Amino acid sequence: MSGMTRRRMLAASGAVAALPAFAETAPLPVVDEDPHPVPSGRVDGVRTGGSRRIPISGGYEVWAKQIGTGDIPLLTLHGGPGATHFYLECFEDFMPTDRICFYYYDQLGCGFSDAPNDPSLWTLERFRQEVEDVRAALGLDRFVLYGQSWGGLLAIEYALKYPQYLSGLVISSMTASYPSYVAYANRLRGALPDEVNDAMKRYEEQGKFDAPEYQDLLMTQLYAKHLCRLDPWPEPLLRAFTHLNQQVYTTMQGPSEFQVTGNLKEWDRWSDLPRIEVPTLLLVGGHDTMSVDDIARMGTLMPNSRVVVCEKGSHMCMYDDQQTYFDALIPFVLARGTKA
Repeated sequence: MSGMTRRRMLAASGAVAALPAFAETAPLPVVDEDPHPVPSGRVDGVRTGGSRRIPISGGYEVWAKQIGTGDIPLLTLHGGPGATHFYLECFEDFMPTDRICFYYYDQLGCGFSDAPNDPSLWTLERFRQEVEDVRAALGLDRFVLYGQSWGGLLAIEYALKYPQYLSGLVISSMTASYPSYVAYANRLRGALPDEVNDAMKRYEEQGKFDAPEYQDLLMTQLYAKHLCRLDPWPEPLLRAFTHLNQQVYTTMQGPSEFQVTGNLKEWDRWSDLPRIEVPTLLLVGGHDTMSVDDIARMGTLMPNSRVVVCEKGSHMCMYDDQQTYFDALIPFVLARGTKA
């Protein structure tokens, strides 16, 4: 900046000031009447980039956003419980949005949605009703429901109660019961060196789940191997972790992925899987926090399902085995028919 004198600054500002007069004489570009085909979601038609707020039972509102204008609707359910849609943003790099329109949606307490300070709200039954409220508000008479992790559990529950609306179901990295999940998590814990396990147990017995040392052990010994195997983690995933609603998470899950004490701990739908007859895609990572054998068993019990293992992937195999993941997901969604 040493070469910028006051004279030059005045001359530059004079040149800038002259630009509007020149611009006024330039012809205006021709613009299509409707350059934004994504519906606004507002009664006054004001464009919002596809984002909208949806009233749900209880007087709250949740946030949703439509991406794309294709004929096949896909509603996404993020994990957690208590996470956000942020880590699903990689879908935008793969989904053919001229053929598929997909919806992000932050569950109550999460992301851009209302976040009431009320632990009594964090129940499976209320979240299932919330999904139905969102479906009705979006006008999805036939759609593909995608759920990842906790979102997969929620998708199973929705499919059992509201099968009439589903043209397809995607369950990504979720087994059919929490006891099964806990059993496999204990196997992963048991594979750790004794000194690591002993150190983790000391913190757990003292209830020091937020201790930096404990969190470091979780990250280096378990999360880096089974949650996401990339280094560094993708920014949307880091952002989702940063915005995790701990009240929702601890109420329903517990203090960590490997300490399950929440109200979901007895959830079990193994015996109900044969009732889910809608075409279903089951995705799992080869290094997942969920057992590959469990997901394969789900495939034998669900009469119209297909299992795809992302061999290089973990719980976030949409990142650490992207090619396998989207090579399976996209054709499945495209085969599901057209928007009602």
